Amino acid sequence: MPIDRRQFMSSGLLGAGLVTGLSAAAQTPPPETAIEPDKRLDIAHWPSPTQTIDLWPEIAPGLLRPDLKEVVIEASTDPLVHSRMARGISRPRLCVFPAAQPNGAAMMIIPGGGYVNIWFDHEGYEIAGWLNQLGITCFVLFYRLPSEGWAKAADVPASDAQRAMRLIRSKATQYHLDPERIGVMGFSAGGHLTASLATRFDTKLYDAVDAADTLSARPKLCAPIYPVISMDSRFAHMGSRESLLGKAPSAEQLVTYSADQMTSTNTPPCFLTHAEDDGTVPVTNSLLFREALKAKGVVVETHLFPQGGHGFGLRHVIGKPAHAWGDLFLAFARAQGLYS
Repeated sequence: MPIDRRQFMSSGLLGAGLVTGLSAAAQTPPPETAIEPDKRLDIAHWPSPTQTIDLWPEIAPGLLRPDLKEVVIEASTDPLVHSRMARGISRPRLCVFPAAQPNGAAMMIIPGGGYVNIWFDHEGYEIAGWLNQLGITCFVLFYRLPSEGWAKAADVPASDAQRAMRLIRSKATQYHLDPERIGVMGFSAGGHLTASLATRFDTKLYDAVDAADTLSARPKLCAPIYPVISMDSRFAHMGSRESLLGKAPSAEQLVTYSADQMTSTNTPPCFLTHAEDDGTVPVTNSLLFREALKAKGVVVETHLFPQGGHGFGLRHVIGKPAHAWGDLFLAFARAQGLYS
């Protein structure tokens, strides 16, 4: 029987054998991550990945700063729970969380951070652990941050997302997946990247490097959670916009990188949730995307909550109405055939 989200957060199932950061089997572990056993194992924890998949052979294309160094910063003041962010990512990758009893479904999870950090615990590893309990294999994306020194900077995150989706599809047999049942979920700026993948999955953003790039980057479904959507200054999260497009974006860029302006009839079904008291990313972003999707005849389900703020993930709204978004997403995913 599936474990519900409250059981998941409170059980000891998540604690056994974890290490801080990425596992020793990873292709590219963060350089600042300890390898000693985590001292916080006396409470429930989400799992660490079993391995990673580098997106690109050698260094990712377009690096302008050879000295770019990845760091991981612990932001939590609670000695019993992690809240880590990564930056300086020169080797973008997927962190793999195989389900113990895979049902063929997969989700790529894209943490947020305003395109200047990647908050990979509560918007990544925790979500993966929850979905694993339902038989869904998960891949958390560590993507390049556009303001850290890359050619074609605005397309760097979306290039990584496209490449990641194709790599997951290419490894479907290895991970016991149905290549037609791979979705994507992202949070905040990661929600923008999720929506960008859903609307620009067939836009050529990089030169093919291997056979995986012959495969489609279109997800089965997408779930932008409290997402950045619009680059319009009336609605945008200006920090994300500046990190992605710089201080003076062109009119063309403002359209191209606004997901509501790039929807088509081929955009996959979308699940949206947002708190109306979000003081960081206005709820209008989700409403604009919903309106654009409806206009194209795309299936879209939207849930708004009066309270929740921003960046709540699952953990930060336990006991509040907004915590229901997880169960609502699962119902949506079943209805769309991601899993049964």
